[in-house]
Amino acid sequence: MRSTFKVLFYLKRDKQKSNGLIPLFCRITVDGQEVRFGMKCDVNPKYWDLKTGKATGRTAEASKVNTLVDNTKTAIYKVYREMQERDNYVTAEKIKNVFLGVEQKHQTLLELFDHHNRERKLLIGVNVSKSTYLKYCFTRSRLADFITYRYNLNDIPVKEVNRQFIGDFEAYLISQYNYGKNHVVTVLKKFRHIIELALNREWISRNPFKDYKLQWQKVDRGYLTQSEIEALMGVQFENQRMEHARDIFVFCIFTGLAYTDVTHLTNENIQSSIDGKMWIKGKRRKTDTDYNVPLLNVPKIILDKYGGASPNGSLLPVLSISLYNRLLKKIANQCGINKNMSSHLARHTFATLTLTKGVSIESVSKMLGHTSISTTQIYAKITDRKIGNEMNLFAGSVKKLDAKFQTAPMEDVTFDDILQSLKIRTGKASDTVWETLAVKIWDKMANVERQSFQSEMKIKENSPKTIRDFYIVLMDSFLENLNGQCNSETLSVDAETKQAVNL
Repeated sequence: MRSTFKVLFYLKRDKQKSNGLIPLFCRITVDGQEVRFGMKCDVNPKYWDLKTGKATGRTAEASKVNTLVDNTKTAIYKVYREMQERDNYVTAEKIKNVFLGVEQKHQTLLELFDHHNRERKLLIGVNVSKSTYLKYCFTRSRLADFITYRYNLNDIPVKEVNRQFIGDFEAYLISQYNYGKNHVVTVLKKFRHIIELALNREWISRNPFKDYKLQWQKVDRGYLTQSEIEALMGVQFENQRMEHARDIFVFCIFTGLAYTDVTHLTNENIQSSIDGKMWIKGKRRKTDTDYNVPLLNVPKIILDKYGGASPNGSLLPVLSISLYNRLLKKIANQCGINKNMSSHLARHTFATLTLTKGVSIESVSKMLGHTSISTTQIYAKITDRKIGNEMNLFAGSVKKLDAKFQTAPMEDVTFDDILQSLKIRTGKASDTVWETLAVKIWDKMANVERQSFQSEMKIKENSPKTIRDFYIVLMDSFLENLNGQCNSETLSVDAETKQAVNL
């Protein structure tokens, strides 16, 4: 690839010496990037021509300076041409270092990456997880592929990494491998760590990742519904490994533990509280934050089932993450669950269901071992059912305000009116019980509730056709209103109505 190249000689006037002479400097510019170095030669500013970049006059001193300038320029141009033919990637810094004979041992990107990864490998199990180490290895592999693809080189100096390099690498990951936004961000963050390491070692003076935005793309985190969980728990497997995978997944659903934390779960994590109840307590492997989760019956049954028989001291027979995720996808197909089941879906399900069932977000955050509630809000999806339940409570508390807001008096809706509008016949001996119970419920309802019920019946696709069906629909509506009012007022229900509810 062709690059812009220029060599300029000038006097560095801010370094003028006491004898009036000024040091001569050379500036090399490639594609707008420039470097400078001293020529170890001083020149009288009276005999220096700015336009030509040479000394004027026929003196021996002027001849000596001009010879130095010409020889230096010729040598630099030679280095530039050779580098273009050999490397196909030229920078001003590389030209200067070759011309001055400066060695750059152990200052190339992939060599630094290899050194970093060797250190990380030694720390696996101490303060580095194997998965983290493998992510760095993966990033190093993709960088090596990119350098070969883009520059036809085996490695490049760390100093040559700039914003353009990062942007091209990001585009390469997307175009060549079709990686998603969040996966690309994960790779670039590992790459950024290596650049920060070079910055700390003073191999580079400026971080090219500065102001380069790496933003996660928000995704709708899935979760299993209660019916899907029941289907998962009720299925029988002939394959023992699939049964193990299912049990571990269910255990995570009822505890919120991540895969890696379940892998390292031992008897030390099962502790008794002051009230005698059992808890799961420990520190998250990922963030080193505490988590405290009550041990419910379902996970306790799973622990008792395996009895901590794993040879490594783990309480559960945890499979490798790759095998575990593969088996979960097979389990989903067998259970008719049309969702992307993976290890972390259980944790999302725990967060969502606990919030849906009314557990406070502060408690959920503590059980999940999050460092902030904002993280919990990302993991936990508030379902429509939770919103509906809470709005039902609100609707019950303001029910009396509905009638006050009416612009005109509301006509009373009688029991006969509603039956007539629905074209339901009465008077049959077999319907006497149902009619009596329906009247009891109707008398307990406020007129605004009757109006609301009548409006619902008008738009209902399958309206009741018999007095028995009418009673069932009416009872559902009454109980819904009763549930909404239970937090704001106490309703008296006579024995006959209670009997109707039981029926």
